[in-house]
Amino acid sequence: MNVVEVATARPYQVRIGSGAVGDLAALVAGRRVVVVCPQPRVDLVERLGLDAPIIIEVPDAEDAKTPDVLVSGWEKLAEAGMTRGDVIVGLGGGATTDLAGFLAATWMRGVDVIHIPTTVLAMADAAIGGKTGINIPAGKNLVGAFHEPQAVLCDTDLLTTLPAREVRSGLAEIVKCGFTNDPVILDLVEQPGILDVTSDTFVDVLTRAVTVKAGVVSEDLYEGTSSRGHVGRERLNYGHTLAHAVEAHEHFTWRHGEADAVGMVFAAELSRRYLGLSDEVVDRTRTILAGIGLPITFDEVGWADLRETMNLDKKTRLDPRTQRRVLRFVGISEPGEVAMIVDPDEDVLVECYRSLRAA
Repeated sequence: MNVVEVATARPYQVRIGSGAVGDLAALVAGRRVVVVCPQPRVDLVERLGLDAPIIIEVPDAEDAKTPDVLVSGWEKLAEAGMTRGDVIVGLGGGATTDLAGFLAATWMRGVDVIHIPTTVLAMADAAIGGKTGINIPAGKNLVGAFHEPQAVLCDTDLLTTLPAREVRSGLAEIVKCGFTNDPVILDLVEQPGILDVTSDTFVDVLTRAVTVKAGVVSEDLYEGTSSRGHVGRERLNYGHTLAHAVEAHEHFTWRHGEADAVGMVFAAELSRRYLGLSDEVVDRTRTILAGIGLPITFDEVGWADLRETMNLDKKTRLDPRTQRRVLRFVGISEPGEVAMIVDPDEDVLVECYRSLRAA
């Protein structure tokens, strides 16, 4: 079992490996447990070893992250008589842990939550770091809160039945950590068999990605505004500015990792123009992502529409002098070296978007 410490003000552990869910019973001993779980994964609840948990079934994937589902969750917590001494368990993918975390953050102004992610994406990213939230029509994760979990249990046995599409999507977030923090990840994901979630190589890259996430959030939990050369938690948004706009315009039918793959290609092109990222790394970005089976082209939505949606990106700031929204992108000058690209030229943005067109 690999253990990664998240050294925030309220420290907790991420436990990674086969059988990690076996640690849950000791963590919740003596407390009532409410399990928030998507309907297709309810069969996993019995593997948690809990005594009569209360189960709140939610829709699968991004359909769970709506105001209606959130309100329904609050009502069910009230019906169950949920107290501050009880605990919520988020069992599912990143959408489920986002929702469960937000329920925990807002119920009685905060109760404990433990995440048991069941997708690669959730294990590598969504379940760690305390970000919670829901979507509204204007954009993804615009409503949310920071609420750290008591623990995160990444049981790799839960990944063995995932469709290949879900594994690929989650690997996009792991690749992102390779570009922003740990270039060794890039070498490992190019190895044959990386899609085998039972392999030592897969567990290695997952642990490395979790270590990256833990280190970043330990230093900058609340995602303070970064300067050009000093980038905190915002570095975890490499590729996400375009990706979130793509997801919104595709009505969340794209997996997050799929959209982020396209977003990383866009960010690499932008980095080439503003930060001197080499042609070799830009080309390698496409090669790695395509090799995993992720999309690297996109031209299904007009640039003007995507650009308007990006105005609502959380990294965007309002210029008090001009009242103009200023876009801020995460870029890299080389793998592991991150810098902000602030207010890039509109013509350059269009040029980078055109580079995403399929040949």
